[in-house]
Parts: sequence; C-alpha cells; structure tokens
Amino acid sequence: MQRDDPKPSRRTGSGLKAITEYGPVASLAKKARALDALDRALRQTLPSPLREQVRFANLQDGRLVFLAPSPALAARLRLLQTQILSTARAVGTYASSVTVKVAPQPPTENVPDRSKPLSPAAASHLRVAAASTTDPELRELFLELASVAETSDSSADETR
Repeated sequence: MQRDDPKPSRRTGSGLKAITEYGPVASLAKKARALDALDRALRQTLPSPLREQVRFANLQDGRLVFLAPSPALAARLRLLQTQILSTARAVGTYASSVTVKVAPQPPTENVPDRSKPLSPAAASHLRVAAASTTDPELRELFLELASVAETSDSSADETR
C-alpha cells in the first residue's frame, strides 16, 4: 500500500529560533516593544527641549510614569498632563494620570586625556630601553613608541 502524502517532518522552520520566541522572554520583549512605541508616540507631542530630556518609563495601574532629570523639567511635564493623556487615548492606551519622577542623569565619567605626546626625554629613554633588551618583540615596541613620541613632537613644532 502506497501513501500519496509524504510523512510530515517533526522539524519545521530553519532550526534555530530567536530567544524572543520563548515564554517569559517573548512576553518581556513584547512589553518592551509596546512601551517603546508608546514612549515615541507620547514624547513626539511634547515641546522640543522637553522631548529630548524626559523619558517614558512605564504604564502601571492606569498611570503613565515619566522620568525627568530635574525638578524643573518634571514640573513642566506635569503641566502637560492633559495633552499627554489625550495623546495616550488617541493611540489606544487608557491612562487616568501622569506621574513624573525625578531621576537625575548619572554623572559623566571624566576620562583623562591619553593623547598627550611623549616628551623627547621619554623617547630617548625608550630608545635606550630598546637597545638594552634582548627580546626582539619588546625592542620593536619600544622603538615604535619612541617614534610616535618623535612624530607628535615634530607635528607640534610644525603647528607653532
């Protein structure tokens, strides 16, 4: 007895699945996408300086929660509550209030300037160190560093 239809394979698709297709991760990714879309829609209607500085954080129990970097910006955002709620309704989100939390931006880390050129004395010491080492790779590194110092010194002299 011959079957007309081939036996269906257990495996379908290309094999690997994105992690966003699995259980809790999928629901988390879906919520993150929805919140991101709501963030873009709500902030789009805000005046320009406010739009770039505040962030929509969450929709919780009918409250739209925003984060502002300063109390002054938080107060300005609270004044726009009616506008924000009507925009939320227009995009299909029910919310009864707006909450603004002050969350200052983390301080920017001061990275020391590492582009300072080496002095001629440092270049001289590097050449001496290169001459005294028996390791050819280390010698090459010392000479390369010394040449960078010399190049940056000569380019600094040319700009004066």
